[in-house]
Amino acid sequence: MGYLSNAVVTVDAILTKKGRELLARGDGSFKITQFALADDEIDYTLYNPNHTSGSAYYGEAIENMPLLEAFPDENQIMKYKLVTLPRGTSKLPILDLGYAAIRLKQGASLAITPQTLNYLSSTNTFEAGGYVATIADARVLTNFNGVGINTAEATALNSTTTLGTNVSKTVIGTSINLTATTVNTLFGDNTSLQTTITVIGRDSGARVTIPVTIIKVNQ
Repeated sequence: MGYLSNAVVTVDAILTKKGRELLARGDGSFKITQFALADDEIDYTLYNPNHTSGSAYYGEAIENMPLLEAFPDENQIMKYKLVTLPRGTSKLPILDLGYAAIRLKQGASLAITPQTLNYLSSTNTFEAGGYVATIADARVLTNFNGVGINTAEATALNSTTTLGTNVSKTVIGTSINLTATTVNTLFGDNTSLQTTITVIGRDSGARVTIPVTIIKVNQ
């Protein structure tokens, strides 16, 4: 990881682990169809409307902040994506998964049905576009899929199997199903496995990441 020069306009892009996985398949499934903008590096508290040099310098400190090079860790970059919200929005949407953390015994299953608060209306808390869910280490689950969204993109992601080890998996749905692994060798000498799940609202851009722990029960 490094810093980019902010003296010039730079476009710096690399493939994520998921992108490299799809590219390695060689079956044409790797297609860039969308992009997102984020402002992870920006500290808006540096905006200074009292700058002695006038309004042209209010954002000087922000404009001079260093920008990070792209790197493929979804838990560290692109966490704060820029979104367009309805006019008059006074609160940022937030996701409620019903869990602050997930703990599953080997072989146990769980269905997550996210809700988006502070968005649309108090009685309509589900996003029509559904939710994108990413498990950081797909090895800890034997089943991870989304249901409720029947687009070609959702079908392709939900049916994709991971390649290699210690890779993430992403699915789309209005509800997300998880089943904990039963493979004892993954645990080694440990009694549990840890990873994280990140869920993002496809319409609102709201995002939440919570820990996932798989408890070993088979000896």
